[in-house]
Amino acid sequence: MKFCSRCGAKVISRIPSGDNRPRYVCESCGTIHYQNPVMVTGCIPEWQDRILLCRRAIEPRSGLWTVPAGFLERGESVAEGAIRETWEEARTRVDLLGLFAVLNLAHIGQVYFLLRGRMRREEFASTPESSEVKLFPEEDVPWDEIAFPVVRECLRLFFRDRQGGAFGVHMLDILPNGRPAKKDPSP
Repeated sequence: MKFCSRCGAKVISRIPSGDNRPRYVCESCGTIHYQNPVMVTGCIPEWQDRILLCRRAIEPRSGLWTVPAGFLERGESVAEGAIRETWEEARTRVDLLGLFAVLNLAHIGQVYFLLRGRMRREEFASTPESSEVKLFPEEDVPWDEIAFPVVRECLRLFFRDRQGGAFGVHMLDILPNGRPAKKDPSP
C-alpha cells in the first residue's frame, strides 16, 4: 500500500500506539489501514458416491480441477457464499450438510471454509468460470491436475473421513508448500 484510501496522502508502515504489529498509517490524516485475511468459501458437492469438480476456465490455474469455491462477498454468510459459488461455477443446487474444513493459508492471507453439500439432482453444467464440470468417483479424481494444494488436502481428508464412515470438522494451517503445518487434530 502506498496511498491512503481516505485522503490520498502517502502511508508509512509503523506500529501504531497501542498496537503490536506494523500497519499502514496515513501521515496526513492518521488513518490506520488494517489488512485482514480474505475469506474463501466453497463446497464439496456430492452425488451418491461421487464428488463434483470443476475445470477452471479462469486464472489462476486455468485448466486445472477444483471444488466450486471463491471469495466470500460482503453481506453473505459462509453458507450463502458456498451455495452461490456452487451455482456460479457448476450450475447445480446443493443442500448443505455442514462445515467440513477450515484451512488457514496465513502466508497468502486467506482462510478457506469448505462445506459438504448434497446435490439436489444430477444436473450441472459448465459456466464462464468452469470449462468442464464432472462427477468423479474417488478412484478417478485427477489428483495431479488439482488446481490448489489446499483443495487437494481437503479432498484427501474428505475421502479419509468417508472411508471411516464419519465426517469431522477439520482445522488446519497450510504451509507455503501446500502441506499441513501439523497433523490434523480432528478425529
